[in-house]
Amino acid sequence: MKISLTKGKSEGPTKLNAFDNALLDAKIGNVNLIPVSSMLAPDTQVIDMPELEVGAMTNCVLSHQYSQTPGDKISAVIAYALSDRMGCVVETTGINKSRRELLDEAKFMAEYMMEKRELEIIEYESIMETHTVEQKASVVAAVVYHNPIRH
Repeated sequence: MKISLTKGKSEGPTKLNAFDNALLDAKIGNVNLIPVSSMLAPDTQVIDMPELEVGAMTNCVLSHQYSQTPGDKISAVIAYALSDRMGCVVETTGINKSRRELLDEAKFMAEYMMEKRELEIIEYESIMETHTVEQKASVVAAVVYHNPIRH
């Protein structure tokens, strides 16, 4: 399994347009995003975000936040933790929360999920997108899955 982490931010004239523009900024705006839960295969490799085929059905775990209050600081965080047997993805968001608070929250959730599965974390990474709202804004952070679903 291969995954990529990506993030984006943008303003727009409506909530939908701000969200769409943030997806475009994250390079996932021209695909059909399919929300999945948060499990990773044991052989997961993290790769740079490739160019995705327009219209592709694309699995992802998506974190997103919106605000139309000027001056709000909006944030979206996505993180993953891997063990030798499997991995987990977590997401969190906030409005006017500190970077440290959000990153600590993501790490706590990942550690808890792995602990409940009796797994030792051998790799952990998080990314965060933050934006100060001018009019209507959205931020996104995502883990994008690149391999087809195994049956």
